Amino acid sequence: MTERSATLTGALNDAPLSLYHLRTVLTAGMGFFTDAYDLFIISAAVTLIRVQWDPSATALGLLSSTALIAVFVGAFLFGRIADVFGRKSIYGLEAAIMAVGAIVSAFAPNIFWLIVFRFILGIGIGGDYPVSAVLMSEYANRRDRGRLVGLVFSMQALGLVAGPIVAMTLLASGANADIAWRLMLGLGALPALAVIYLRRTLPESPRYMARVRGKAADASRSVREYTGGQIAAAASAEPQVRLSFWQFVRDPRYLRLLIGTMGTWFVFDYAYYGNAISTPLIIKAVAPGASPLSTMAWTLMIFAIAAVPGYLLAFLKMDDIGHKRLQWIGFTLMGLSFLALGVIPGITSMLVPFLLIYGLSYFFAEFGPNTTTFVLSAELYPVNMRTTGHGLSAGFAKVGAFIGVFVFPILSAALGVAGTLRITFLFAMAGVLLTMLLPEPARKDLESVSFEETLVAQEA
Repeated sequence: MTERSATLTGALNDAPLSLYHLRTVLTAGMGFFTDAYDLFIISAAVTLIRVQWDPSATALGLLSSTALIAVFVGAFLFGRIADVFGRKSIYGLEAAIMAVGAIVSAFAPNIFWLIVFRFILGIGIGGDYPVSAVLMSEYANRRDRGRLVGLVFSMQALGLVAGPIVAMTLLASGANADIAWRLMLGLGALPALAVIYLRRTLPESPRYMARVRGKAADASRSVREYTGGQIAAAASAEPQVRLSFWQFVRDPRYLRLLIGTMGTWFVFDYAYYGNAISTPLIIKAVAPGASPLSTMAWTLMIFAIAAVPGYLLAFLKMDDIGHKRLQWIGFTLMGLSFLALGVIPGITSMLVPFLLIYGLSYFFAEFGPNTTTFVLSAELYPVNMRTTGHGLSAGFAKVGAFIGVFVFPILSAALGVAGTLRITFLFAMAGVLLTMLLPEPARKDLESVSFEETLVAQEA
């Protein structure tokens, strides 16, 4: 069946869910499997590196968090380049950087070089965020956009589960600690290498070609070939969106959106990464006698039982519930879970009750802001600033993640796990308030929710 419309963007908005959508999900989503594996495997590797090299607490903090601060650099840099030169110009390059960063990390001779190599890895991960998210949103239809972009991000769930499985397998096999952590880090190169070809063959975003480059005929031909003729839009001219970077950041409408998407993602990542990367340390504090293998097993159980269902429900139900509404629900219930862990007397000394509530916080993180912050940032900005807006949001978020990972062990030592989680509750409540700055984009055209049509009318 061929989908016809007077304009290319109209055809993309109205197209039924098809195999080419799923092909784009796989191409973009494999990057997020890699991102999650690379970012979170360090929590398992650190326990072995600490024994082998006996680094200072500062060095350990930098090792756990340096990739996150590099994500800030990569997200903004690649996000801006993708708006200026096109998504296609760099798609695949960020995966190559991730692969190189993972490989050289496995051969690091000391803690200093390992921190440097993790920074390189983070640059590639940062570049993956805006380009993959926006490409998927710009290929998506109106009805299923949240589901499709959310599905890309939900590939992170597989990376979260793969990390502890790899760590447990290596520890259970009796592998030498020096070899084990190097394999943990180096294996992150494999999925990144596997996806480079797919990314280089993915066509340029048709919305970008038509509305930024003014090549509506080329965009129509490209999307017709990519979709196997399922979308055969008229090659009529599309309105051009011309908005400079400085106009973008000074416009009150977009400034409000930036505060909303950057702020909500920042406070979420502080809470999420601080806890997730420190999960083995948290379990060790709650169960001091647990072996490294037992700690990894508990970590895997939390991810598999609590986090994975949250991811699945998020992308399946997001468009029905609403993207903004789901974010508000997730922040609220995630925060209440943290508060319960922080105020219930003696909970941090009872392993099973603690893990049940801790797992609940993971569920509502995934069935909520971990997915929605990614999706909202990919749909609220105009086409020629879309990867810039997403890159700013994702990058600023990883500053929050960096702070969370770096200070969590310090706060935990000073305040205990309960005190640290009470602070995390306050960050979740800030997320609830910041979410109110955002509109509800579910099942609306990208062109309307991003004020593109208003911009075009103002320029006419």
